[in-house]
Amino acid sequence: MKKIILPALLSVLLSGCAQQLGDDVAKQELPLLSASEVIASAADNDWRVVNAQNILKITLPTGDAYIELNEQLAPKHVQNIKKLAREGFYKNTSVYRFVEGFVAQGGDSSGKKLIKTADKTVPAEFYLTTNKPLLITELNGDGYAPVTGFLNGFAVAQNSAHTQTWQVHCSGVFAMARDNDINSASTEFFVTIGQGPRYLDKNITVFGRVLEGIEHLNRLARTPTEVKAFNPITNIQVLGDIQSDKSIFKVMKTNSPVFKNLISARKNRVEPWFVKAHNYVDVCGMPIPTKREVIPIRNNT
Repeated sequence: MKKIILPALLSVLLSGCAQQLGDDVAKQELPLLSASEVIASAADNDWRVVNAQNILKITLPTGDAYIELNEQLAPKHVQNIKKLAREGFYKNTSVYRFVEGFVAQGGDSSGKKLIKTADKTVPAEFYLTTNKPLLITELNGDGYAPVTGFLNGFAVAQNSAHTQTWQVHCSGVFAMARDNDINSASTEFFVTIGQGPRYLDKNITVFGRVLEGIEHLNRLARTPTEVKAFNPITNIQVLGDIQSDKSIFKVMKTNSPVFKNLISARKNRVEPWFVKAHNYVDVCGMPIPTKREVIPIRNNT
């Protein structure tokens, strides 16, 4: 029996070595691309056009910030903030709280401004629960979640069963502030402007991310002065409602092969400056390519 097993075992080992050698050769033959080269290789169908009805335009003295709203994970919050925007609630409010490297928080800090059509409070939507596992483009687990990855252009995390999905606190996320009552979110929002405070995951409803203009939030004043109003918000509008702004935003499809190639390029940087590749990228360290096209407004006169 031993004489039969040993040759068979040797054959399996040799076959495995040959397969490994073939895999190594194949890997060596694959071109190593940088992240910028992967993005440049993306075809038109590797990008999705963001629905302008799900984009908020925040007009600030420092410039405009555009926010994509995450309707899939927090539909009630998305619906309510669009109502607030459309009734003009945010006109002449302010970004009244600025914590360096953490958040810029805005809205009606007094809580006295009249809400006309929107709900005064919104129930917590910390995560989406599904009966079946929800497919995402997976990265890896970390100390905050057993699964992380991407869903429709947003950095997300999941439980081990893939039946709870939530947007994670990376830099540039858009979320609703609340009091101790988890269902007390109302009109005050914040944008994270520093390293992602992941300890806030599943404690606050995150329902969007900055597509463009986070630098304008970073340029806001840190402390009030008597000379001028403190970080006034000129307006917050739904982009699809603005006739004078026909910006079209495109985000790389995070379930596309090219985005998966981009993940590989970010895990192992091939640019000449790098001397060590770690074969790893954190979910918040994986930028999601975004671009804007501006359609000129025709003058009919």
